[in-house]
Amino acid sequence: MHNINERIRAKEVRVVGEGIETGVYPIAKALEIAKEAGLDLVEISPTAEPPVCKVVDYKKFLYDQKKKQKELKAKAAKTVIKEIRFGPQTDDHDFTFKKNHAIKFLQEGCKVKAFVFFKGRSIVFKEQGEILLLRFVSELEEYGKPEQMPVLEGKKMIMVIAPKKK
Repeated sequence: MHNINERIRAKEVRVVGEGIETGVYPIAKALEIAKEAGLDLVEISPTAEPPVCKVVDYKKFLYDQKKKQKELKAKAAKTVIKEIRFGPQTDDHDFTFKKNHAIKFLQEGCKVKAFVFFKGRSIVFKEQGEILLLRFVSELEEYGKPEQMPVLEGKKMIMVIAPKKK
């Protein structure tokens, strides 16, 4: 939270704002300037020497800050994770088909979560599942890089592949 008006503890502050002469003032003079303008004195940089205060309508100031944060959040990159499922005995044709899908996903900028699902007693083929995932990642080497090596979680062996930066 920001310190406003009487809550500001500094003896002198640098005052900025629209239509206000920028300068360093004693806190009493700065508060007087803000009251004359019918606005609030808001401490925007308390660590500066002297602290920087802005003469502004506090409610509008908070609204503008929330709006800016919302815009930044909207511009932040959203990562999409696409899943590709294998069985421990996936044959070459299915492997190639799924590999081509993974290449398309990585080119679109999505992460790929490849996993081998072990049903029933097929858990005895753990090594086969790991070999399959390592082969999968080696064939996708020019499109993406592994974020984590194969990990067995319950009945799934999971591996995440991130797209390479262009």
